[in-house]
This record gives sequence, structure tokens and C-alpha cells, in this order.
Amino acid sequence: MKILTAEFIRSCAGPEQFLKGDLPEIAFIGRSNVGKSSLINSLLQRKGLAKVSRTPGKTRLVNLFQITSDDPGLAHFVLVDLPGYGYARVSKAMRSQWAPLIEQYLDGNDQLRAVVVLVESRVLSEQDHQTIAWLSSVGRSPIVVATKVDKLKMSERVGALRRLYEWLELDEGDGIIAYSAVTGEGRERLWAALKERIRT
Repeated sequence: MKILTAEFIRSCAGPEQFLKGDLPEIAFIGRSNVGKSSLINSLLQRKGLAKVSRTPGKTRLVNLFQITSDDPGLAHFVLVDLPGYGYARVSKAMRSQWAPLIEQYLDGNDQLRAVVVLVESRVLSEQDHQTIAWLSSVGRSPIVVATKVDKLKMSERVGALRRLYEWLELDEGDGIIAYSAVTGEGRERLWAALKERIRT
């Protein structure tokens, strides 16, 4: 699949700024420093569309991008970059603003077709577990993507992904997509999963 255009729409600080259109929306969420911006840039094959930073907690607003592709099954959609969660050095006041914003977006959006939860392939995080459990409780069965798999040796991968699967208590049949923003591994598999959600 080829991305024809990827344009920034706006950053939302409150629900009144969310889109009210009819385009399907795909949201990306994960812990701070999980590699979300790198994955988005890799997925769209664009450099610098989503801002990559070595400082965790950089994304603090809901960022919207309108995407056009050459695939009839996913020709026009909105990609939503949600704030990262779980960064200790961000103030409690700031985190308390993020949580309601994220929940309002995820819980009350009729155009939302898929939520992609990014988890780091080498890390078992209680916050990841809670996020996936909450999404499932509000009827948003997530697509789980394990990032930075290029940092694992091939001999380590099966065990690492199995530990993640068990830790996150995923339902039988729910797979974890192994992804590397460095090599592009997992890109086609993730697009296939997203197209399946758009069609249903």
C-alpha cells in the first residue's frame, strides 16, 4: 500500500476540537518512549510527520492527521496520535489533564474504527496491562503491536512475545504484531489488520 498524502490537521486540547466528520479514525496509544512517533513515521513512510523526541512525554495533545492511500479499502482516513502515558517526570497536574482527554476521545467516538496499543517488546508494564483491560471494557478491542523487535535476538523473540501475550491477558486468537521502525518489519501485517477493522 502506498501513502499518497499525509497532512497534519490540528492538535486537540479538548473534546470540542475533535473531528465531527465521517472519515474513519485509527488511534495510536502507548507508554511514553515506546516508539510511537517512530512507528507512525515508518507506517506512513514519512520522515518527521509525527515528531520523534528522545524526551519521553513529548506528545501532550491529541494530534490528528488526514491520510490518503492508493488502497481502495483504506483510501481516506484520519490517523490519531494520542499522548503517551506513564512518564514519571511529567507533573501529576499534566497527567491528570491527559487521562480525561484520552478517555473522552476513545470512549465517545463513533468514527473510531481501530485502537493500536504499542507495547515495548522487552518490557512488561502494568500500565500497558491496565490500558488494554480498560479498552476491552469499553468495547475497544485493541490491535497490540510490540515495538523495537530489532533489539531482540531471533532466539529471544518467541519467548518475549509469549511473555507479553500472557502478561497482557489477551484473548485467544488475538495476536501481537512484532514491529521494527528501523527495518520496517511488521508494516504490511499492521496495515492488513487495520484494513480488516475498517471493513468491519
